[in-house]
Amino acid sequence: MKTISVEDLKAKIDAGEKINLLDVREPHEHATFNIGGQLLPLGLVQALQLDEIEHLKEETVYVYCRSGNRSGQACLMLAPYGFTDVINVTGGMLAWQEKFPG
Repeated sequence: MKTISVEDLKAKIDAGEKINLLDVREPHEHATFNIGGQLLPLGLVQALQLDEIEHLKEETVYVYCRSGNRSGQACLMLAPYGFTDVINVTGGMLAWQEKFPG
């Protein structure tokens, strides 16, 4: 599985790169803090309710959660369904908030 650090991801965002972010946390977590990712909770990924992200199959998709665990699971689940370039954000939003407070 491909991974990216929060520092490298933030550098891409800061450089203005067009990137696809997928947040697999729960809605209340997303509402509390997010970096602009599209919300698709892991439970929906597990249920293969992927219509909302179908258009991203051929794109690079950076997947994040709270700590990197759920996003890792999501990456492993998406690959067999034609998502060709999914990248897990190591450490998730905990690492992001630690590295970039406020």
